[in-house]
Amino acid sequence: MARIRKGDLVAVMSGAGKGKRGRVLRVLTDSGRVVVEGINLVHKHLRKSQKNPQGGRIRKEAPIHACTVLPVDPSTDKPTRVSSAVVDGRRVRVARKSRSVIATQSSGTASKGPGAKGAGAPKPAPIGGKE
Repeated sequence: MARIRKGDLVAVMSGAGKGKRGRVLRVLTDSGRVVVEGINLVHKHLRKSQKNPQGGRIRKEAPIHACTVLPVDPSTDKPTRVSSAVVDGRRVRVARKSRSVIATQSSGTASKGPGAKGAGAPKPAPIGGKE
C-alpha cells in the first residue's frame, strides 16, 4: 500500500523546503519521488514559439524524494508515519501517532475520466491486424 498518494496534504521534513506543507500533485513511483504544490520551485526557460511568442521563464514544481515528506495526520494536524490496517474489510492507511484513518480520494475506475485505462477502456488494436 502506498504511503503517499496524489492529493495528500504532506509536510516536508528535510531539505530547502523544510517545515512547508503542500498537496501532492503527482507521485513518480519509478523514481521514488513526489511533486508537491509550492515546494521545490524551479525556473523553466521557454523558447520563443508560435504557442509562446514572447518566450521567457516560468516557475514550476520539481520532484522531491518521497522519503523527505510525511503525510499530515488529520486529527492532530501534525506530520505522522503511516501504517496500514483492515477496517470493515478494506485495507486503509492509518496514522501511527493517533491511529486515525487517513482519508483518500475515492478509488476505482468510476472516478477516472472517460478514456482512462481500466475496466471500461477499449483494448488497443493488435499490431499486424491479427489477434
